Amino acid sequence: MPVTVITAKPTERVEGAFRFIGLSTAASYSIDTHAKDPRQISAVVNLTDPVFRGTHHGRKKHEDDFESMLDRSRAAGVKSMIITGGSLKESKHALDLAKKHNLYATVGCHPTRSKEFEQYPNGPDAYLQALDDLIQKNLLGNGRVVAIGECGLDYDRTHFASKDVQKKHFRSQLSLAKKFHLPLFLHSRAAHADFVNILKEEGFSDNGGRALGAKGGVVHSFTGSVEEVEELMAMGFHISVNGCSMKTEQNLQAAKIIRPEKLLLETDAPWCSMTSTHASKPHLDSLPVNLRALYFPSATKPESFVYGKPVKGRNEPSAIGGVAWVVHRLNEGVPFEKVTEKAYKNTVQLFGLDELV
Repeated sequence: MPVTVITAKPTERVEGAFRFIGLSTAASYSIDTHAKDPRQISAVVNLTDPVFRGTHHGRKKHEDDFESMLDRSRAAGVKSMIITGGSLKESKHALDLAKKHNLYATVGCHPTRSKEFEQYPNGPDAYLQALDDLIQKNLLGNGRVVAIGECGLDYDRTHFASKDVQKKHFRSQLSLAKKFHLPLFLHSRAAHADFVNILKEEGFSDNGGRALGAKGGVVHSFTGSVEEVEELMAMGFHISVNGCSMKTEQNLQAAKIIRPEKLLLETDAPWCSMTSTHASKPHLDSLPVNLRALYFPSATKPESFVYGKPVKGRNEPSAIGGVAWVVHRLNEGVPFEKVTEKAYKNTVQLFGLDELV
């Protein structure tokens, strides 16, 4: 059945202090020229992507507006961000950026980068040990490691790493979650059966592996089915949604059944914008004007850049409020503030961000 759209006048105001914690904010981004879509290589949200420094498709089009982007995020209620490492090198960058801006980081290797284990000097064990050492040195204080990942499986892009290579090094990273008692930041694309089987075989089938010292985790940027949501929640995992999680009616059905205690929110900026072709649009159209000004402020083309305004075609962390609004509209009768506060508190609890309470 299609998700029912409850109409509302977009001119209505909704007042409140809505707060968010941005997820999956990658530290760096490297483009493989052989990829069909360079946006899909690496981790997902990228604070040091060239587009936040004024460079689009290799050409400098406007001045650096990184700090302006952070200001807009704060104005939209984004209290902090978790910067995700997609490789050993990116994890180091994530930690540096997290320490500089008083944010948080993860350490791990994205499935599309898992060949790096094989290519590393002294082999896969040395790569895993390097991740281990990086975690060990950054468990406390400002800019600390709060999760293992981004790790998992991606069968849409096996031209970067074969299924066998991905599975091998997904499994090895699960050992880090158990050793350091940290949650997982997980990626699954077109690989649900193998993804779940590995988690189960490694002891994560019940309460997210807490009996073995792990602390659950989140399957981020979720685009799977209702059945997959139910199975992952039954195993004790959280589900995080963004614009790409709401493209189709099937996506909306899956987002709608995420239990409140398992919901997390994200944007995947500068990618995964919420667009007019998505099934989420009728819900997003009801966003009150005062919130739209915060979450989707008026933008300019790169060639007509005005400092202080976002750039068209570039998603920003401030848009997390729009994601939350769609989840609110999917759950008729649940106040917007209740959705945002539950997702916020879930994020604090899962990643141990007690100072943000």
